[in-house]
Amino acid sequence: MAACRGGWPSVMNKKTDKAKLMVSGSYFDSLCRDDISNVDNVKRDAQGTRLLLRSYARNISTFASNRTILRDINANFPMGKTTFYDYLKTLRKLYVIRDVEAWCPSIRSKTAIQSSDKKEFVDPSIAVAALGVAPEYFNTDLKAFGFIFETLCIRDLRVYSSSLGGTVSYYHDRYGLEADAVLHLRDGRYALIEIKLGSNEIEEGAAHLNEIERLVAEYNVNEKQAPLRLPDLKIVLTGTPFGYKREDGVYVIPIGCLKN
Repeated sequence: MAACRGGWPSVMNKKTDKAKLMVSGSYFDSLCRDDISNVDNVKRDAQGTRLLLRSYARNISTFASNRTILRDINANFPMGKTTFYDYLKTLRKLYVIRDVEAWCPSIRSKTAIQSSDKKEFVDPSIAVAALGVAPEYFNTDLKAFGFIFETLCIRDLRVYSSSLGGTVSYYHDRYGLEADAVLHLRDGRYALIEIKLGSNEIEEGAAHLNEIERLVAEYNVNEKQAPLRLPDLKIVLTGTPFGYKREDGVYVIPIGCLKN
């Protein structure tokens, strides 16, 4: 429910779940109908905006290419490449979409590390509104909700670290090794973070984080260049109710405890 209603301040004034969900739905409608054009007084098409955001939502938290998004739109609505990139630029200006950049340390060859941006919304509720589904839909599609949950976590990491100048990237290589988020602070400290909705995925997430740390340590031993800093924290961010520190040093932290 929290991911579907979003982090809108006006949600706090609503008494029912239905009313809370209407906030993001109303914002989405206004965005496509008015804001997309009013932001710079350039007329843009509401249907084209809806289809773009729906495709973006279907590919949320993935490395889907802009070519894939545009092809998806053109299946139902004619949109040229120049127009498409204009819409993307405008949606970024409106703080609707905000992709996650890749972290590319020297622990692998450059060709092995994924370097394209990961598709994300500023708030997960916009993606849910774009998909046109109710929270109950995700009861039978936990895989889809996993991507929505990741966006929720990325949003919170960005918000809670903003006072410290924090930035968020991700790590992923062609061997399947990943950290869904890498939280960097201005003083050089950073945390490797895997985002896992359920407890049955925690072990895999922790293994990824420990392997990345091992690769950084191995690089420092083998390379004569300036050493890379080891991660200051390794975190599996979850939708589970309990937080604890594992014997391997990985912290398991429920998303609800992040603000504390």
